[in-house]
Amino acid sequence: METSTLSKYRLYTWGANSYGQLGQRGTEDLAEPQHAESSLLKEGVSCITGGGGHSVLITGSGSLLVCGQNHKGQLGLGHTTEVLTFVSVSFPSPVQQVCCGWDFTLFLTGSGQVLSCGSNAFGQLGVPLQVPYSAQPLPVQSLHEPVISVAAGLRHALAVTRSGGVYQWGTGLYNQAKRCRRDSVVPSYLSSKEPCIVPGLNHVTTVKVAAGSAHSVCVTARGDVFLWGSNKYGQLGHADSFLPLPVALDRSLFDGESVIHIHSGWTHLIASTESGRVFTWGRVNYGQLGRQVPANGSTELGPDASQTESSPMPHCVPTEIPDLTGASKIACGSEHSLAIVGDRLFSWGWNEHGMCGDGSLCDVMRPRPIPALRGARPVLIGCGAGHSMALCCMKDGEDCAAALAEGEIV
Repeated sequence: METSTLSKYRLYTWGANSYGQLGQRGTEDLAEPQHAESSLLKEGVSCITGGGGHSVLITGSGSLLVCGQNHKGQLGLGHTTEVLTFVSVSFPSPVQQVCCGWDFTLFLTGSGQVLSCGSNAFGQLGVPLQVPYSAQPLPVQSLHEPVISVAAGLRHALAVTRSGGVYQWGTGLYNQAKRCRRDSVVPSYLSSKEPCIVPGLNHVTTVKVAAGSAHSVCVTARGDVFLWGSNKYGQLGHADSFLPLPVALDRSLFDGESVIHIHSGWTHLIASTESGRVFTWGRVNYGQLGRQVPANGSTELGPDASQTESSPMPHCVPTEIPDLTGASKIACGSEHSLAIVGDRLFSWGWNEHGMCGDGSLCDVMRPRPIPALRGARPVLIGCGAGHSMALCCMKDGEDCAAALAEGEIV
């Protein structure tokens, strides 16, 4: 599929920029979208994403462009020097998906192979080598069949294989499990530094995964959502503070509809259903749910939380956001989110570094169009922990619609 070309599209970046993750050749935060110029974008762009302080793009040919923090080699360049503008990465085969953890990166090739680079302090690279980090992408060899989806959390990773099995590695969930379940046995897969099958999903076929700071989520072929890990902020929609095994969300929470896409921030989740409705739940402190939640004290669920299955706190319940109905793209940062609805790009949530792009540093409690991009049509979006990116069509409305219909953008 042909993707965008530099003459038709522009890449805009904004938000946190301490490590040059915006590709703007500097390190100043930007509270409004700015054009990130690079001659390397002439191949087009098919995917945009970011991590704690780095950004990664997939070009139309399946090659990679990277910039930002690189102290653990998370850019895959073979060195650990920060990069302030987008540069290309040599890769043995075309990449079809990339995802970023806090300081590591996962790559999924067209053949279904997973490679990883960056920090390995928690085993998040999924390799048998006991190395603190790797600046070269390493193959994750113990996945014994092709992979169709990958996800990176803060310190753990997930993969879905062609047969629908889900694997997890990295110890990012283990310590929290021990704290929350002092008198219980913690499943061994939570402490694995190499891919380990996630138990409790053998009766379903998983197609997609997502990850938060200390939780995991998957969507099945039937459109069911399973979650496990930390529930400190009600992000698992359950009464317990930690779920060691996957638990399905009741489909009635989505009015019986199948979930098509799932997106995760560090502690909040967003689901899109078959009819295009969008639901949010989880932590609410910075407006990341895009809705008002009645004040009822602390929103944290500790080991002695008073929440019950019959009376969950409002932020724990998936709730529809009408302004986002029909969103074609959604992306989550750590505590903020972006969505393309029609011809407009909406943002909401944490805004301390200007990642919502409205020119202020005030948190945005409800989805609002980004003023600086009113004259552009967004077609691809991506978030890092505290920064945002958007590829926008710069032609007139009719030409943009034709370009999208013809498949010029993925």
